[in-house]
Amino acid sequence: MSADASGGEQERSGGLFNSLRTMAATMIAIVQTRAELLSTELEEERIRLTSMLAWSLVTLFCAVLGVIFTTLLFVLALWDSHRLLAVGMPAALFLLAAFFAWRVVLDKVHTKPRLFSASITELRKDREHLTPRP
Repeated sequence: MSADASGGEQERSGGLFNSLRTMAATMIAIVQTRAELLSTELEEERIRLTSMLAWSLVTLFCAVLGVIFTTLLFVLALWDSHRLLAVGMPAALFLLAAFFAWRVVLDKVHTKPRLFSASITELRKDREHLTPRP
């Protein structure tokens, strides 16, 4: 009887330890998944900010060239009539490019996703699954 009783206790304690081990492994896997998701979101945000910076620099470059050519346009407007078209076309082109680049930057600012939104959603789901239900 003692062999059966000790064997049953070993199965129960082994079962308890296995359950705890499985639960710990599951929790570690959940934390690892959330950390990977968080790092992915940080990388996406870095890429988005880099893109916005690049488009802002394009906007600034085009606006500066547009101002320079517009200034030259007014200076040359006082000279012969054919020089006006030669300087006016590049000025208009760069100002138009600056306008469109600025629109891209504004679009990126307005369509920015909430930071860590996917991580927060997954953590909310985890909490709902782990809270006891009445």
